[in-house]
Amino acid sequence: MAKHIFVTGGVVSSLGKGLTCASIGMLLEHRGLRVRLQKFDPYINVDPGTMSPYQHGEVYVLDDGAECDLDLGHYERFTDAKLTRDCNYTTGKIYLSVIQKEREGKHYEGNTVQVIPHITDEIKAAVLRLADDDVDVVITEIGGTVGDIEGLPFLEAIRQFPLDVGKENCLFIHLTLVPYLKAAGEMKTKPTQHSVTALRQIGIQPDVLICRTEHSMSEDMKQKIALFCNVEPRAVIEERDREYSIYEVPLSLVGNGLDELIVKKLNLKANPLEIDDWRDLVERIKHPDAEVTIAVVGKYIKHRDSYKSVYESLDHAGIAHRARVVVRRIEAEELSQGDPAALLAGVDGILVPGGFGMRGVDGKLEAIRYARTRGVPFFGICLGMQCATVEFARNALGLEGANSTEFDKMTPHPVIALMEGQRVVRERGGTMRLGLQTCVLRPGSLAHRAYGADEVLERHRHRYEFNNGYRMHMEDSGLIPTGTSPDGSLVEIIEVPDHPWFLAVQFHPEFRSKPTKAHPLFRDFIAAALERREGGRAEVAAGA
Repeated sequence: MAKHIFVTGGVVSSLGKGLTCASIGMLLEHRGLRVRLQKFDPYINVDPGTMSPYQHGEVYVLDDGAECDLDLGHYERFTDAKLTRDCNYTTGKIYLSVIQKEREGKHYEGNTVQVIPHITDEIKAAVLRLADDDVDVVITEIGGTVGDIEGLPFLEAIRQFPLDVGKENCLFIHLTLVPYLKAAGEMKTKPTQHSVTALRQIGIQPDVLICRTEHSMSEDMKQKIALFCNVEPRAVIEERDREYSIYEVPLSLVGNGLDELIVKKLNLKANPLEIDDWRDLVERIKHPDAEVTIAVVGKYIKHRDSYKSVYESLDHAGIAHRARVVVRRIEAEELSQGDPAALLAGVDGILVPGGFGMRGVDGKLEAIRYARTRGVPFFGICLGMQCATVEFARNALGLEGANSTEFDKMTPHPVIALMEGQRVVRERGGTMRLGLQTCVLRPGSLAHRAYGADEVLERHRHRYEFNNGYRMHMEDSGLIPTGTSPDGSLVEIIEVPDHPWFLAVQFHPEFRSKPTKAHPLFRDFIAAALERREGGRAEVAAGA
């Protein structure tokens, strides 16, 4: 029987439950165990696909096309666990399933449908879907904070869960905050005590407390927390803020004995921990040999999590080259209102990520023109590719008014247009071109050299595409489609060969990058940026 770990959070949101779950999963995998990870989100949306990036952050897309919470990105970056749409449930998704069953009229035998037992049974069934014969441990994260009214059905469901599968097969981990009050000059345990009290009132006694802190906790403090929260002193785990990178978190948990504690409490048959590869990774982060500056020109720069996977993928590429990647975050609208040369001066590469809607597009076009005409390495993703196409059409081909029909339905030159299959779509949620798709690469192209393969699989999330009516004209003028769908009908990658490194993709490569294996396109983009930086230094040295 698979074992289950449930991770809850208290005191405040954004403590890092997703990172903690991912780190636990990674540590258990490094002990030879097979894990699956899952997140329950209490909001009523069926998925985050229609939510604003300013409120929710990025929408993470899985191989099967599921639009998920960004924490699933942490799960995939830290572990090799297979993730599917069964790994992310919202209140809306749970209720929708129950309501559909009720409407069919054959599932509830005429009973009144209620939160208990019908909603909680649906939640427990969602947990059990991951507990197959190929899994040793299922890690389930409960989103939100203990005390939130919308999270109560999920907490009630996991309270019941040990009654169904046995307490010996379940472990409750509560992530909490031990704040430091600067005015008093001391750390306070009372918020943690109140958080655990709220959890115990629901009927859940945590087995392990992970305490987020800015400062190191004394043994007396750990003893106090253990006493008032009814846990063993060894089960009070300190998780201090990391100085360099989130990839230090697993090593911090190992240093506090969490992996060994989990193995013993769940009576798991595990190998000794082998984690030298991760230690080497962290050393690369701490001691880089070079530095490179990348401008990320986006629509949602003010919300850091809107491009979470992009930033992580840049870091992964830096790790591969033992280089520190300094990201200069530039709001796209600033470029359309200011001097692009001033805002982009000194950068070694420019990346334009995805997004939706007209706002900021003019600024993205300015950034792309700057990169294309000045030989700055450029990487466009999704909307970034569409903007690169529009910029080339306007400024290299002289097609005045060229645009995407997303932004101008009456454009005289619709170089980007709505996909044929999207013309009949009426509902917005879950209806884009989503998930893993095959891309055929042109031999000798930048993409072909980066991947070292003739075909690749990448994840998509879009409605608009390159208009094939302009394909020949573009190619004759120097914008080359170097990646297409297998039937050749969809352009997935474009390049400008007479440029040091200019490449844009319709898909989202950031969703398939790991710290231990940087995505090939991010890796080669950073390589080109490093080459430009070194070339600039050589010119300065020669001039001196």
